[in-house]
Amino acid sequence: MSRICELTGKTRLVGNNVSHAKNRTKKTFLPNLQNVTLLSDTLGKGVKLRVSTHGLRSVEHVGGLDNWLLKTKDEKLSLRVKRLKKEIAKKQVATA
Repeated sequence: MSRICELTGKTRLVGNNVSHAKNRTKKTFLPNLQNVTLLSDTLGKGVKLRVSTHGLRSVEHVGGLDNWLLKTKDEKLSLRVKRLKKEIAKKQVATA
């Protein structure tokens, strides 16, 4: 399973460990991913996602999963979440 946030697209970063003698060795910095269930108000159900803690805070700040998905560009989202976004948009149009 790849270490990529499904909402923000945040992935691993590569850098160097630098010793006191200035020797450099490669190091990867992995995102803090959590398995969470986010509730969709429009669909009326929970959705299990693998999200970084930064992404989780962003979703809460915007006001929930539905608002986050409608404001976010498709390039950042995973395929599963793109399908979820279409489903939410379609349901909102039908109720409006």
